[in-house]
Amino acid sequence: MKVIIVGTVASSFYGFRADLIRTLLKKGHQVYAFTSEYTAEDLKKIEKLGATPITYTLNRGGLNPLADIIATYRLSKKIKKINPDLLFSYFSKPVIFGTLAAKLAKAPRVIGMLEGLGYTFTEQPEGLSKKTQLIKKIQVFLYKIALPQLDQLIFLNPDDPKDLLKKYAIQVKKVEVLGGIGLNLEHYKYSTNFTSDISFIFIARLLAEKGIHDYIEAAKIVKEKYPLVKFIVLGAIDKEALGSLKEEELASLVKTNIIEYPGHVSNVSEWIENSSVFVLPSYYREGVPRSTQEAMAIGRAIITTDVPGCRETVVDGVNGFLVPKWDAEALAEKMIYFIEHPEQVRLMGAESYKIAVEKFDAEKVNQRLVNILGL
Repeated sequence: MKVIIVGTVASSFYGFRADLIRTLLKKGHQVYAFTSEYTAEDLKKIEKLGATPITYTLNRGGLNPLADIIATYRLSKKIKKINPDLLFSYFSKPVIFGTLAAKLAKAPRVIGMLEGLGYTFTEQPEGLSKKTQLIKKIQVFLYKIALPQLDQLIFLNPDDPKDLLKKYAIQVKKVEVLGGIGLNLEHYKYSTNFTSDISFIFIARLLAEKGIHDYIEAAKIVKEKYPLVKFIVLGAIDKEALGSLKEEELASLVKTNIIEYPGHVSNVSEWIENSSVFVLPSYYREGVPRSTQEAMAIGRAIITTDVPGCRETVVDGVNGFLVPKWDAEALAEKMIYFIEHPEQVRLMGAESYKIAVEKFDAEKVNQRLVNILGL
């Protein structure tokens, strides 16, 4: 069978879809990877996987309806040329425009996957800006046109279909909840290598909605009582984003010894291994956060927020704690619990590993996904 997978950023194919592509190739399917953001190097990596890279144009961030209509028409021509048995798209814009293009090209089966609802559906403490509200309205309008055309729509967590389909009365033929896109557990080895000093680690872009400000606030509260505890931050500053941590704030936090910030690192799993507890106080509309899954596979206790996506990673009190969003004091309280009950770091970490094996093993997840795709 010919399978087209439509994404945007090329690196997501060999970063997050490699195992799925290998599974499909093993079953004898031909795989075409459609990417709209790529370098020559990226395309080589996709070819190395065994898929055929196809480039197309998609106006990812823009709101130009004419450009979108032209891009959809051009995309449909490329799809028609391949004449696939199945078209599978992921991320918001490919699901919208890939689905419409697939229908124009008369593809026999079209399946989409939304990995989280993204920024426009993320509640902000100060409310949504006028611009975000407008983008959200347009996005919902486009979903209402595209999603009913799908044969099937896959979500990663059970909250997203409620907050999108139910709330906006969007009819979809069939809905599946996958529960995380999975990890290759070989790459994230379980480790019981704990030092006696308790440390906390945050891994995400340094954005307000990923919870960086709450993490820092909590670190300050904890340091008043336990000044020697380490707080590590891994992630890039996003200069474009509102509410991103500023470079001067970061420099001052490092200088005053509130956090450690090693800058860009390529050995993230070693950093997780050398930490005691993984913390993600995100309120972003995640699918199921990948960094948390990685920390669980390595066997680390988790503190995260009780919000869609994040709550899929923690059984409260078993492998860590769920705290309310925007609540640095509740976060600090749970951090202090681990400092005062150090034996729980190992015990809850072992439970995290069990959950990761059960829910997030890429082999199992890909098998489920392949079954959903009917391949």
